[in-house]
Amino acid sequence: MAAYRRLDVNEVGDVTVVHFRDQKIIEDLGIQELGQELFQLVEVENCRKLVLNFSAVDFLSSAALGKLITLDKKMKAKAGAIKFCSIRPEIYEVFAITRLNKLFDIRDEEADALAAF
Repeated sequence: MAAYRRLDVNEVGDVTVVHFRDQKIIEDLGIQELGQELFQLVEVENCRKLVLNFSAVDFLSSAALGKLITLDKKMKAKAGAIKFCSIRPEIYEVFAITRLNKLFDIRDEEADALAAF
């Protein structure tokens, strides 16, 4: 598996677990890199089961949300699935306001997200 600047990537069985390295995902360049790395997991590494763990993330911009929506579309096009977990309440509020909590499968803990597969 490739080395990533913005992500820590681990395998748990047949599920790829991603932890974000950045606390604040707000800068355009960082968001572009993050998107490329996430898309690489789907398009190059052929990950079909993905857990995105947001435990280290304090702030997420709307541009970052756009990357997550694109990632979800890419994943669904390849018959894969994504689970989100460990989202702080203030970030979850953004998902709720934008109704993305209806699009994404969001679990409280990483173990819950893994078990959902």
